[in-house]
Amino acid sequence: MGAANSKNEEISVGSHVRYTGTGSAGEVLGLRSDDEGLWVKVDTTQLWYNSRYLELMDDEEYHRLKSRESRRKTKKSSEDSERETARKKVESIKQDLKDVDMSSELCDGGG
Repeated sequence: MGAANSKNEEISVGSHVRYTGTGSAGEVLGLRSDDEGLWVKVDTTQLWYNSRYLELMDDEEYHRLKSRESRRKTKKSSEDSERETARKKVESIKQDLKDVDMSSELCDGGG
């Protein structure tokens, strides 16, 4: 069983597609039809999309997109790690300042 998109291109299990509404892309896991049309399940979102809103992607375009997303995720993970390190440093400084003794044994302001 295959489904056709708005350009009458055949979509089948294993095809690479992009949802035109959001740009989400993935591999076709399943196909089904009902009274509202032909539906395609995409692996990356695990959602069913109406086939008329999908466009076929060639393998090269799909792998280029996935490579870009992978680099973006790696960069985001690195930024998150840096943010967490900075947060821990700030918390440590706060704790150190909390423990400072401000009793009268310290020097007075002057005068």
